[in-house]
Amino acid sequence: MSDTVNKRVRRTTEERIAEIDAKIEECGKQIKVIEAKKQEAIAVFDGRISKVQGKIKELDKQKAAILAPKPPRKPRKTKKQKIQDLMKQAQKSGLKPEEIAERLGLTMNE
Repeated sequence: MSDTVNKRVRRTTEERIAEIDAKIEECGKQIKVIEAKKQEAIAVFDGRISKVQGKIKELDKQKAAILAPKPPRKPRKTKKQKIQDLMKQAQKSGLKPEEIAERLGLTMNE
């Protein structure tokens, strides 16, 4: 009856240590794979963060543009004001009203 029962094989301590070492190496490989995935995920999230920071900078620029006072608008001149300015410039350059009228081809009524 003892022949039919398989006895458990006893392993030596070296065999058991070798098996544990193999498991340790396997766990080390798993850690390296997980670290690689972690670095990839970090890179992806860093990219997302930089995009959002870019949006924040753009929004800050828009906010600053809204809060900044606008430069005063140059007042528009009417035709009469423009003609008066032209007359002043002509007089400053030394022209007399008669000469200005002559150059414009107009006759002056007194």
